[in-house]
Amino acid sequence: MNGCRRLAHGKAGITALILLAPIAACSSGSQDRSVGPVTRTVDAAPLVRTSAGERVDPAKPFTVTAQPGSTLTDVTVSGPDGRLVAGELADDGRSWHTTGRLRAGTAYTARIAADDGKGGRGETTTAFSTLAAQKLLTAQLGPDSSGSGVYGVGQPLTVKLSAPVKDPAARREVEQGLTVTSQPAVTGAWYWVDDSNLHFRPEQYWPANATVKLSFDLTGAAISDGLYGGEPSSLSFRTGDRVEAVVDAATHELTYRRNGEVVRTIPVTTGKPGFDTRNGIKVVLGQEASVRMSGETIGIAAGSADSYDLQVEWATRVTWSGEYVHAAPWSVGSQGKANVSHGCTGMSTENAKWFFDNTRVGDIVQVVNSLGHEMEPFGNGYGDWNISWTDYVKHSATGARVSTAGSADTAVQASGDMQPQP
Repeated sequence: MNGCRRLAHGKAGITALILLAPIAACSSGSQDRSVGPVTRTVDAAPLVRTSAGERVDPAKPFTVTAQPGSTLTDVTVSGPDGRLVAGELADDGRSWHTTGRLRAGTAYTARIAADDGKGGRGETTTAFSTLAAQKLLTAQLGPDSSGSGVYGVGQPLTVKLSAPVKDPAARREVEQGLTVTSQPAVTGAWYWVDDSNLHFRPEQYWPANATVKLSFDLTGAAISDGLYGGEPSSLSFRTGDRVEAVVDAATHELTYRRNGEVVRTIPVTTGKPGFDTRNGIKVVLGQEASVRMSGETIGIAAGSADSYDLQVEWATRVTWSGEYVHAAPWSVGSQGKANVSHGCTGMSTENAKWFFDNTRVGDIVQVVNSLGHEMEPFGNGYGDWNISWTDYVKHSATGARVSTAGSADTAVQASGDMQPQP
């Protein structure tokens, strides 16, 4: 131990001080005066005082102060996991305080070494706990992998926070508590959709047949205005083959590719004038073998020329507003020739059943050459892939691209042989 100014995170703990005084040879009762003064080992507890009471406010620093005539030589504070809390010793050795954040509802151990100013040195240990947080932030993670746990390569990760987070520094804290790993590793980024919702997507689609894990862990960490991290959560899933269906509204054809190879082309019909299908990249949201569709749900008055009320089979949903890829046996004569639907992509019952059986949630359905407006980025499904990569990264609180190998690095590059997406 010495009196040098030091940061607590520079050591893993305090090693007990063992002082051995050299033994001098004696002759005629005289002492070898070349031997220096002997340091005494003393109880350091009376030499110091701390700010610890029964409970410590985690929003305030924990402090240690030397009693008059004494100085501190070293202090470390560690949590139950053994990790040290950063701290700083004053130049005069009279005080020490934490500079790192304390977690709420957590037990800590402080090891303190001190000098009594009279040749005595020693150490003491004290324990303290921080107050439990009154406001906790938790996260609902998506996608929900309670089913098969296998998703398409276009599936974004989603985080719904239990409380809004507006402050930029607090948002950075939230992102630092989110970890995405995958095998193989890719490059991705977080996007703050609003104060309570974040999405994560890779720069390119997920690799086929990959494993992905998302976790949130800010337990006890201070976030903002008395808000602390609550219970951790995590999910994991796999991706299937890379499935991409491209619907060309001009040629009235759907091209289905699996892992880059064309497997099937299907004659289709899309939205007629006034009901034009949205252009852009969409992600499959769900599938229903049979679903009732009514024009009233999209604002078409019952009894009007465009009204309808049908039981539809083999329906693959791509927007929350009601756009599907589904069986439309009533329009087979127009499929491959004209656009006559109310916005959905219609095909024969046989083709719709095949498409249903060969598609899963998270797969890509892209519409091109339609006169409809562009797919919404958020709120009507997953339109994340219609945002340029540069703009996507800008909506991260950290502005960093994230390697799913486990680290964030603004210079990291994505791996793999997939084609870049817009």
